[in-house]
Amino acid sequence: MTPASAVLEAVQNQAVSPRGRFFANQTFHFEALRGAGYVQAGAADMGEIMEAVRVIEEDDIQGWYSAWEAVADRVLALAHNTKDPLSKGGAFMRASNYQRTAEFLLPPDDAKRPASWIKTLAAFRNGLNALGLTYEFFDVPYESGSLRALYLPGPSVAELKPLIMIVGGFDSILEELYPVLGKAANDRGYSVLLYEGPGQGEPLRRYGLKFTPEWEKPNTAVLDEFLRTHNKPAKIILVGMSMGGYFAPRAAAFEPRIDGVVAFDAAYDIAETVARVLTAAKNPAAMKNPDVSWGYNAALWTMGTRTVDDTLTQFADYKLAPVADRIRQDVLILAGTEDHFIPFHQSADFANALVNARSVTTRIFDRASGGGQHCQAGNLTLLYAAIFDWLSAKFPDSRSR
Repeated sequence: MTPASAVLEAVQNQAVSPRGRFFANQTFHFEALRGAGYVQAGAADMGEIMEAVRVIEEDDIQGWYSAWEAVADRVLALAHNTKDPLSKGGAFMRASNYQRTAEFLLPPDDAKRPASWIKTLAAFRNGLNALGLTYEFFDVPYESGSLRALYLPGPSVAELKPLIMIVGGFDSILEELYPVLGKAANDRGYSVLLYEGPGQGEPLRRYGLKFTPEWEKPNTAVLDEFLRTHNKPAKIILVGMSMGGYFAPRAAAFEPRIDGVVAFDAAYDIAETVARVLTAAKNPAAMKNPDVSWGYNAALWTMGTRTVDDTLTQFADYKLAPVADRIRQDVLILAGTEDHFIPFHQSADFANALVNARSVTTRIFDRASGGGQHCQAGNLTLLYAAIFDWLSAKFPDSRSR
């Protein structure tokens, strides 16, 4: 390519993708930013990220899959050919993240999903093994199937710290929870318990289990199964990511064994959150936009519904207002001013509704900080600073008392 043609191509691409963004389309941009954010956990590298996004056309979901899988396959080959354990383990973790990202936007019934899912899980487990981490996967009997959980014990000092229990949201899988926060907590000496509930990950794919607004049920099932074979920690902190910002507080409202709750971002009223996309899905023209088509198809899959109106009706029960006064724990609320999923006012609505909480702390991240996006995607360093400072202040270990 000549210098002149290179400049022309750059100008043309600039017209499509504004400065500071991977893509003009919000869903494509956010999911690329989300995957890139796991650089902090060794589950991404920017050169590989840029190689993936370089060849993806706006709104091309199949091209998205092909590009990310190609990078995942190259990194998998690197993992298999690498001897150094840390490099090998890191390559497996990156491949798992890239394969997860590849599959993410596919329609629920896409034939590529089952094989992609297997690759994502296998690479993650190979990464844990190569890195020499101590871990324990276990299944939790639940309704007509089971839930999946992963326990990562901390060092001996972890007994002096709270157990960090983490659940995802509308589109999370257990393997993503590790680079989001699990590794950061483990690195800081905490024991970590990650899990998937109905509507997420394997429970959805293998058993067809759909979301429930009564999240205290799956959360209690996981906690009961964990405590059946492990000593009860002195304290338990429940962290919910994205729609988990509804799940975690809802569970805490009915679970006295939970001592603290982190909602990032606060999801006070899921019905309001999904209304815009679901209403737009009634317009065939809007369904050509991945912002709408992905969200609508994923909602039908995870909720077990068939129409827009049925889905809106089902989501009507996903509100914290009726149970917020039952939450008596210490609560940390995180929110981004540029969140494109959850209306910003919901963080204040939630804080105001916590009339019986032991304490309420709210941290707001703006665009200039780099953490203004949903769940602070792209700048998890801000997330870590906020959560672990809050933990140190509210739940100091026994050596600090």
